Amino acid sequence: MSNTIIHKVGIIMNGVTGRMGTNQHLLRSIAAIMEQGGVKVGKAEFIMPDPILVGRNPAKLRRLAAQAGVSRWTTDLDEALADKQNIIYFDSQTTERRAVAVRQAIAAGKHIYCEKPTATTTREALALYKLARKAGVKNGVVQDKLWLPGMLKLQALRDSGFFGRIFAVRGEFGYWVFEGHKVPAQRPSWNYRKEDSGGIIMDMLCHYRYVLDNLFGNVRAISCIGATHIGKRWNENGHVYKATADDAAYATFELDNGIVAHINSSWCVRVRRDDLFVLQVDGTKGSAVAGLRDCWVQAYGATPRPVWNPDIEQPLNFRETWRKVPNRQVYDNAFKIQWELFLRHVVKNEPFRWSLLEGAKGVQLAEKGIESWQKRKWISIPKMKA
Repeated sequence: MSNTIIHKVGIIMNGVTGRMGTNQHLLRSIAAIMEQGGVKVGKAEFIMPDPILVGRNPAKLRRLAAQAGVSRWTTDLDEALADKQNIIYFDSQTTERRAVAVRQAIAAGKHIYCEKPTATTTREALALYKLARKAGVKNGVVQDKLWLPGMLKLQALRDSGFFGRIFAVRGEFGYWVFEGHKVPAQRPSWNYRKEDSGGIIMDMLCHYRYVLDNLFGNVRAISCIGATHIGKRWNENGHVYKATADDAAYATFELDNGIVAHINSSWCVRVRRDDLFVLQVDGTKGSAVAGLRDCWVQAYGATPRPVWNPDIEQPLNFRETWRKVPNRQVYDNAFKIQWELFLRHVVKNEPFRWSLLEGAKGVQLAEKGIESWQKRKWISIPKMKA
């Protein structure tokens, strides 16, 4: 159609040969957007991604590009940054490599979109935000959990007043990550080495910051205990190594509005719950339990009246007293939804509030969690100034 407007957007995708970068960002987001014909922003107006894959292993890049239907790839980041058609830089490298590359991309005038943690320290994460703002480039951080069906259902319940006054949030995250000896590990080995910026506190508390801030209230204090429960693991080459990073964390959060949240995180837990991540919200009028996709509710009027009596079999089937929230819409991939919002932000200047400042807040909470563990005390979370 001659009247169709297509905005072709070059995107440098650095580090997408990793598990998350390949599956969620390249295949299920950018490649999916390309396959659907781009992001529709008008009656006959579309944004079409034009990715170039960047990494260190040419063989992996070549295979991945073919798999995703992408024509461009390179092992030379400088070359990709020098190309003026590439206007967005995306980073899903390991955490310790991210800040240097993002700084380089900002200096090249690219808009920034990156995974979390955005840096290994709060100071560096905040500096990246300020640098991007000073350079006048648009910037964003991945906050995918906000668009999961389970979290969207919790948000809808909150907005409808279902809970009444919310006073408690409790969460369970994790699963058994095999050590890599007899059964292959499901996560990369660097996750378990502190010297390589590994650790579940830095990994997961960045998520909990934006989930709690956006759904329930700003986090103002934290009490956290970490642990390394499995001290020996095997890497991708079958070699044994010492696990030096925390593989479990038990954290309590105090929110601005008096809500108390507690979330257990572990890569050393066997799952007996509805999903790998489950969040329960309790309020005066009702409660809800959400997994990644589904959500169950129990209103005040449907709440059973249990009586403590350990001498008899429990007469109540508690699971039967909850009602499943129906799907009232088609839910797209959470990563893809945010990618589309960021592309609209870059091309059409539409609002996008999940900036690198929000990423810095996540790093801040993780650092304060580690500090709480080290000092064995509650730590206040100061408000972050832009």
